[in-house]
Amino acid sequence: MATTMICGAAVAAFGSSQAAAQTAAPTDQTEVEEIVVTGSLFRRTDTETPSPVTVMTSQSLQRAGMTTATDAIRSVSADGAGSIGTGFQSGFSAGGSAVSLRGLGVSSTLVLVDGLRSANFPINDDGHNAYVDLNSIPFSLIDRIEVLKDGASSSYGADAIGGVVNLILKKQFEGISGSAEFGQSQERDARHQRFDLTLGYGDYAEKGWNFYVNGEYQKDGRVTSHSRGFPYNTQDLRPIGGLDNNTADSSLTTATPTAVVVRTTQSDLNNPLSGGLSPFTIGTGSSAYSEYTSLGLGTCLAGTYTVTTGGARGTGCKYDLVDLYNQIQPKQERYALNSRLSFKLGENVEGYVTGSYSYDFVSIKNQPRALRNTQPFGGSPALASSNPGIVLPVYICSAGANCATAADRRLNPNNPYATAFANDPSNGAARIYYLFGDIPAGSDRTNEVYRGAAGLKGDIGGDWNWRVDAVAARDNLKIEQYGYLNIANLLKSINTGSYDFANPGNNTQSVRDFISPTVTTPSHSTMYSLDASITKELWELPGGTMQLAVGGQVRKEELVNNNQNAKLDTYSLTTSSAFGKHTVTAGYFEVLAPVLNQLEINASGRYDHYSEGFSHFSPKIGAKYTPLRQLAFRGTYSKGFRAPTFAESGARSQYAGFSTFTPPPSFQNAHGGLTSGGNTNPYAQAYSLGGGYVGNPDLKPEKSRSFTLGVIAEPTPWLSLTVDYYDVKKSDLIVAGPLLANARNAYYTGTNVTSACAAVAAVGPGYSCNLVDAIDPLFPTALPRVLIINAPFVNADFSKTSGVDFSATAKADLPFDAKLTSRVEVTHVLKYDLHTSNGVQKYAGTLGPYQLSSGNGTPDWRGNWQNTIEWSRYSLSATAYYVGKIKSVAADQRTSTDCVTANQYATGNAALGQKFCYIKKFVNVDLNGTAQITDSVQVYGHVGNLFDEKAPVAPGAYASAPNFLTSFHYPGLIGRTFKVGVRFTY
Repeated sequence: MATTMICGAAVAAFGSSQAAAQTAAPTDQTEVEEIVVTGSLFRRTDTETPSPVTVMTSQSLQRAGMTTATDAIRSVSADGAGSIGTGFQSGFSAGGSAVSLRGLGVSSTLVLVDGLRSANFPINDDGHNAYVDLNSIPFSLIDRIEVLKDGASSSYGADAIGGVVNLILKKQFEGISGSAEFGQSQERDARHQRFDLTLGYGDYAEKGWNFYVNGEYQKDGRVTSHSRGFPYNTQDLRPIGGLDNNTADSSLTTATPTAVVVRTTQSDLNNPLSGGLSPFTIGTGSSAYSEYTSLGLGTCLAGTYTVTTGGARGTGCKYDLVDLYNQIQPKQERYALNSRLSFKLGENVEGYVTGSYSYDFVSIKNQPRALRNTQPFGGSPALASSNPGIVLPVYICSAGANCATAADRRLNPNNPYATAFANDPSNGAARIYYLFGDIPAGSDRTNEVYRGAAGLKGDIGGDWNWRVDAVAARDNLKIEQYGYLNIANLLKSINTGSYDFANPGNNTQSVRDFISPTVTTPSHSTMYSLDASITKELWELPGGTMQLAVGGQVRKEELVNNNQNAKLDTYSLTTSSAFGKHTVTAGYFEVLAPVLNQLEINASGRYDHYSEGFSHFSPKIGAKYTPLRQLAFRGTYSKGFRAPTFAESGARSQYAGFSTFTPPPSFQNAHGGLTSGGNTNPYAQAYSLGGGYVGNPDLKPEKSRSFTLGVIAEPTPWLSLTVDYYDVKKSDLIVAGPLLANARNAYYTGTNVTSACAAVAAVGPGYSCNLVDAIDPLFPTALPRVLIINAPFVNADFSKTSGVDFSATAKADLPFDAKLTSRVEVTHVLKYDLHTSNGVQKYAGTLGPYQLSSGNGTPDWRGNWQNTIEWSRYSLSATAYYVGKIKSVAADQRTSTDCVTANQYATGNAALGQKFCYIKKFVNVDLNGTAQITDSVQVYGHVGNLFDEKAPVAPGAYASAPNFLTSFHYPGLIGRTFKVGVRFTY
């Protein structure tokens, strides 16, 4: 059959849709293959449907130098706030990877493999957003990736409000193919190696069957913050006119690998948690101060510093903890095994069986765990005045003995006040500030995904087409956390003196293992699904044959996300958990009506029923009008819904989500005062403030309304382009504490814990103080920090996002039989607003929504541009990526978006608020070249970040990723990289 007007292939450079409006083919030309495009049940000869779809082929991915599904999908310009990259290492989803189309969150973007679902990652992003881990997708088998940038609940179900990513794998393969590639960065780290091999047998057309097996392996090395230098390895930005937030070399009350102590009281000589509220002071009145003593000053490799003024005085070791311990890229190793059997059971029946296993290992290193004046896990506001920190007693004794009276008790060598207060042990305790530098901290995360699918399809009488597909998947995640402190074992070690704080190098491995045993937590998710559909050609219309499709689905899902700290026996380890299972049944239909040669109308609808009691009908209608061969208009209107995830509605689900928060100037002044260099008291600087959430079974599903309007044009045979406007409204939005910013600000209007927590409770139902920090020992009468505020899951009013997608493809013949192909894709976010009862929070072009985006924000401009020159057996491609500037404010963190009063970095600082108001735009270019040595062998080379562009400074980002955004600026952190490889097919 011949192609139709404006029908082309829509084949993209990675992440860019080719409008590909082509003229009708001559009648004697080879027939164009029919395909099923994501978002429809019907086979067609073009991919320019009423909905905007980006198609990325394996060839275009190779030209861009892509080696993972993660890199390919997250390069699409429509990927926005909430996108998760492997470089993010400190959140719930550390080690996972996900896409967030339209910035609506990973739980509103559906990821399919060959049009079928897979199991979700067992740990939800931000504790409640479910997604499929992109790291589990086999890359070497990808034939193409289709990204539907439109609501698709009517076709696929509740979690397709933002769009669908469909990874289409090879259906058959005969012969041998494979590749091998090696690379590293110009800093000689980020070592990369990748191999894949596919073996296939059976000519499907002649023998009626084909079987192939595939394996792939990839390993990527670690990149430390130290290796990249300033400003990515420190929180001291004074060299560029910023703040010195590196408290480890400016404050004696910050935990460092060298223990610092100050004398205080101890009410119970057997309980290191019974230290006094305030340290002893020297002098009286306003001149009084506390003398801090450092243990092991002789090990100060970076020198010492001395504090001679203020309430805390003494000498300490200099450290830059970010430089010493943080990393930009974790170590990652993955491999996968895949197989497929395709077969014919007769003239009109075909089938397949697939099986896959993927293994993904991520090793993350963090800063060591600390002892300081912070509440132990499970505290409450009432404990703020009774548990200000851990102390070293004057006496140590054997395990289980009473150190107040034990015959074997002896003076504590870790306590420098022990000798002087041997006869008065209650007044000689040493409050300790210490980082366990000799105990490595981090986590090893192993994710294994098992997946199998089988299906049959056929036709009856030529105009009835049917198919049945079944899929089962299980995602097993094991997290091994090391470096965390066991509360009981730590207290025992302090009482017995088994751990040497003065000279930690003397500690044996058995002592370290006793204080910090590895915590292993298994979690899993499962998914079973059965889909069936049938299509029928009905009657002829002026524009072609009208078609009808009906189908149904039954799906069972289960999540077991176990609590890593169920016994509450480990300091600072999360207690998040989620459990649930349900059955989803659905029926759907689709009608394709080519009512005229120039007009195509598509209508579909789906009814979903969840066993929890949620039910909803989701309709969609779309049209494409082609008045001229070179011009077409398209548009869609749809409604959808998203059921609450297990974490959001489960009665046993809970979590505490943390984000960086800077206390207001009034609080900082009360704890030492603001200076031109900031507040050197770490108690008053930016810290992680949490929201405590539990599942709310009374939540309603989110509902959506979306529409798109677009133009497809081919003004000349060598140029094609598309422009699409999108507008999405989500009502009854499920959010984690939409008034959390108000509650945070309300707390800091209080003068004491009682009044501050009363102000939090007045913000709204369910808001309360969950955990308040211990008092600031330097300013014991000032308001303490709040650590966790209960901020319940609720259905907010609504959110609206709108924007414009633009794509274009140009082709030209060059001298010497060379060809140029240029493709560009750009997304501009016009609006991203959250409407609440207290006003509108505006996110577009800012770091908001801060929690959803992991502090990476919503860039209002993203784009990519690929240019490829092909000549004979050679090709050279340059791909440029663009991210616009981002304002360093987040409306969900502050009630304002003013650069001074709401700056995520320097809140309330007029000079620095303006200086660091915006995170600069970022442009980087990749270069990829190939040479076809023989018909079967190709060699290639790739230079990533060709011009070694540096990531723009983003000091308002998460404190765990100081000064940079992992989601959008990652290549600028790693720097220039090199890869060489070979591909072969026989």
